[in-house]
Amino acid sequence: MTLLSESRVVLPIHRKILAFSFIGWIFDFYDLLLLSFLVASTSLTKDLSLSAYDVSVLLGTALAFTAVGGLIGGALADRYGRKPLLMITILVYSVGTLLSGLATGMWTLLAARAITGIGVGGEWAVAHTLVGETVPPHVRGRYGSYLQSGSAFARFFATMSGNFLAPWIGWRAAFMVSALPALIVVFIRSHMPESDVWLLDKRLARKRLGYLGVIAEMLGPALRKTTALAMTVTTFNMAAYWFKTIWLPTYFIKIRGLSLGDSAWLLSMDQLGSLAGYVAFGFSSDYFGRRPSFTAFSVIKAIGLVMVTLGWFAAGGFAPMTFVFMFLVGFGEGNWGCIGPLLNEVFPTSVRAAALGIIYNVSRGVQFLAPVVITFVASRSTFGAGIALAAPFALLAGAAVWALPETKGVRLAKTMREPSREIA
Repeated sequence: MTLLSESRVVLPIHRKILAFSFIGWIFDFYDLLLLSFLVASTSLTKDLSLSAYDVSVLLGTALAFTAVGGLIGGALADRYGRKPLLMITILVYSVGTLLSGLATGMWTLLAARAITGIGVGGEWAVAHTLVGETVPPHVRGRYGSYLQSGSAFARFFATMSGNFLAPWIGWRAAFMVSALPALIVVFIRSHMPESDVWLLDKRLARKRLGYLGVIAEMLGPALRKTTALAMTVTTFNMAAYWFKTIWLPTYFIKIRGLSLGDSAWLLSMDQLGSLAGYVAFGFSSDYFGRRPSFTAFSVIKAIGLVMVTLGWFAAGGFAPMTFVFMFLVGFGEGNWGCIGPLLNEVFPTSVRAAALGIIYNVSRGVQFLAPVVITFVASRSTFGAGIALAAPFALLAGAAVWALPETKGVRLAKTMREPSREIA
């Protein structure tokens, strides 16, 4: 019996797995971002009597709890399967978003955002593991990029909902409407298969690890170096992303004096650039390799970030060149298409989903500090200088990736008779 990942061509089932994972990831990331936009465009802070510090804690809490979700969701997916955990994590983040719309104050909203973060953290790990384990090696980079490009759609939907829908229907209704994607679980249950690489591992009666066992294996002699390096690359890239993403809408409106509409147009260029960047990165990483592609895109992102912050007036302010640089910021973020495939390729099946969840979401969770750092820097210089900190982190990520092996085209499991040939 041939594994799905051993197919020489892309089959309809590969596209179906990608489609369900893609939709789940879009609304996963959308729910995580939505609060950032509602703070700037609605009466949420006034209605709940939130200070600027409260908002930074709320934004950071959701990020921090993605780390919890990554560990729990990933470890459970390694034990019980990718498909059931994909459904559960979608339900969890949808419930958190619904509860956000029912919040009565700081603490109830904090609890709701923590629940959202848990679901968000688990879903990313499970979705990327499922896609990585089922697509052929020669297109794994592209499929990883296609899946990660859901973040660009998520930002677009969050921008539209926050800047146009929420001011009309109110922030509570915006949160509640955003919980509707939970309905996709019905279709996943009926139409999406389980990862056959995971099923093979289960049939071979390999020991299923618990939470502590997963961490022990990742920190053991065989994997500790890989774990440390993967965490470093992901954390640097995550810092570059979140330093920009959390406060960019507020930066354009409150510091540069743009209207909601003008800000939305600039943010749309970022999102359009991301779409182009993800597609371009997927092909580049499958052709040139993961590392050179990742570094090149990191440099492009850093240039764009500097020019829309410290170089705002040099670029002409709200002018055509700023739109070009915002496009470059988004295009460079296509390097996120590398993280899912790369982590899939350097960890074994026994801990793969947990490793993706822990590394990606711990890296995202420590961005709890990003809102606080930017607020601190902004109070002593300018808001633009705070967000500009994203650029050096992008360059550090582009340099650090060279410490990991080049994994372009690696086969996760060769055949049913040779299951042990996996990259560790």
